[in-house]
Amino acid sequence: MRYSWRGLRMAQRLLRAHRYDVSFAFAGVPAGAISYLLRLTHGVPYVLSLQGPDVPGFEARYAYLYPVLKPLIKRIWRHAGAVTAISAEQEALAHRTLPGLPLVTIPNGVDTTLFTPIHLESKRPFTIVCVARLIERKGQHHLLEAFAQLRATCEQPLRLLFVGTGDAETALRESADRLQVADSVTFKGFVARDRMPAVYREADVFVLPSEQEGMSIALLEAMASGLPVIVTDTGGTAELVTKGENGEVVPWADVPALVRALRELLPADDLRRRMGAENRRRALRFGWPALATRYLELCARVMAPATAARPAAGRSTADAGGGWQREPRA
Repeated sequence: MRYSWRGLRMAQRLLRAHRYDVSFAFAGVPAGAISYLLRLTHGVPYVLSLQGPDVPGFEARYAYLYPVLKPLIKRIWRHAGAVTAISAEQEALAHRTLPGLPLVTIPNGVDTTLFTPIHLESKRPFTIVCVARLIERKGQHHLLEAFAQLRATCEQPLRLLFVGTGDAETALRESADRLQVADSVTFKGFVARDRMPAVYREADVFVLPSEQEGMSIALLEAMASGLPVIVTDTGGTAELVTKGENGEVVPWADVPALVRALRELLPADDLRRRMGAENRRRALRFGWPALATRYLELCARVMAPATAARPAAGRSTADAGGGWQREPRA
């Protein structure tokens, strides 16, 4: 609620200084609610990008909220000029809430100039990295168990990196102590985006053992960085990874399958390099320039009827944040 209130007040301040042709809502709740109110009060159309937890049925921990929010969510979706989904599975899930809703699938993107496959040869331990919020749905507890089993039967030094924060961190640290692997597990916490390429360069394999995903940006970053990946068979991750070609796909919560996948990649330098090269090739299709063009075309289509319906008030310019706006009012 605090975010929604602050976001609405900021949007209203901006609208007093500028005339905007369109707003872009990243997730239906809470950002979509703000765009919906701006449409009602100022006539500004909006494009809505569904991201995952904002779609009813996506996340178990919000199960108690979805029935309460569903009427508002449907209203926000219906009044959007366009609604986008980031994966085919997310599109299907959204249609369970609102059958027949027109959707445009535009996947998440990655900066392929920032994230590049530069791997430094060294005698460091074999390093596994997981980049995600530390919450139960992301499955880090399963990865930790798999890591402990792998280390118990492997002579090669191993290291596990967790990047991210969340309410499961304390339990994960306690599990690392209980499994007697705390000396090989590093919790890096929050890492700024411009420092993330260095994190991926420390790693030999990226693992995302989630119960549910929309389309993980961290996975795209790892792919662009030329890492082989191990993911679960869910959401947009399954659409990005082909088993045996650019990574391994395992069932959710299947610790033995995680161990087998890691054990297969551990000694196979050539296989990891081939998978990493294939991931880099695939990631190039998700570069931001092409995806940004699709979003700009969608915004232009949405704002055209609204712009035609009102008198012009100065030439259009692009603001510093990349949105479309009119010149400041006098």
